[in-house]
Amino acid sequence: MLRNHGLLTVGDSVDAAAWWFLSMERSCQVQLTARAAGRPVLIDHRAAVSTREQLGGDLVAWINYQPLWQDISRSEPDLLS
Repeated sequence: MLRNHGLLTVGDSVDAAAWWFLSMERSCQVQLTARAAGRPVLIDHRAAVSTREQLGGDLVAWINYQPLWQDISRSEPDLLS
């Protein structure tokens, strides 16, 4: 995150980078909502590392982005013309 500039993401593909951006945006929204509701319950370090190992690869990001890309492609057929 860049102060006053927002999020930067990278990935092995544009699809993966787009997914990381969307995922981080959603994570920020959830964190702000949790803080507004009270004191969030944090997960322990081991659970965070385990989640990262399972879901943190660019292949997983690419796979998760595909349904969104299909929706965009269907709703905007002239997008790449």
